[in-house]
Amino acid sequence: MISVIIPTFNEEENIAQCLVSLTHQTVSRSDYEIIVVDGGSKDATCGIAKKYADNVFTQTSKKVGGARNDGIMSAKGEIVATTDADCILPPNWIQVIKEDFKDRRLAQLYGPVYPIEVGIGNKFSLLLANTFSRIGYYSQTFYYTLGCNTAFRKDSFLKAGMYRCIDAGDDLEIALRMKDQGKVVFDGRLKVGFSMRRYRQYGTLKSLYEWVYIVSHGGESEKYSYTQKKYK
Repeated sequence: MISVIIPTFNEEENIAQCLVSLTHQTVSRSDYEIIVVDGGSKDATCGIAKKYADNVFTQTSKKVGGARNDGIMSAKGEIVATTDADCILPPNWIQVIKEDFKDRRLAQLYGPVYPIEVGIGNKFSLLLANTFSRIGYYSQTFYYTLGCNTAFRKDSFLKAGMYRCIDAGDDLEIALRMKDQGKVVFDGRLKVGFSMRRYRQYGTLKSLYEWVYIVSHGGESEKYSYTQKKYK
């Protein structure tokens, strides 16, 4: 059993396409469960999610890291995977995760992203991000992991201390602790469609600057609001 965790907040325009992509996987639907952890949405997010997910509930921990933690704590699977409500998962996403975790030494798995929205700028931005991720992994100097495309061995995740409940960088920081639990592996086959909507709304350079600022200040800052999703 693999458990897929999706944190949400007012995602009625995006959650259906994400969940539909998850229900059209190359493995049997009985091989995985879908858990949606909502941050108190005021729209139809939860109603839509209940049509596809096995479990939909309101988070009790703070911020997006807390939402992921709540979902993982309720998960039945030995392997837990996380993605975002505005992502699109390829049909073989679960299959690749299953294959890779046959290696009992593996603690965390992650992969690249591609832009859902068309445009040269979007493709170039994520090309740079993926290149940065590969350089870090193959040089063994850092792990540029993303919460929209990562999976863990659940017992290793719990031993590592789970996600920090911070404004930004929780998905990057966790790999620093997971490497002490076993192998952290980048698999280029594990591609996820990533929405550039926030970058388009706020501007790529401004968004990246704010993200770097917040992460460099321990993951929390009241100075900028872009990366501070309104989870509980």
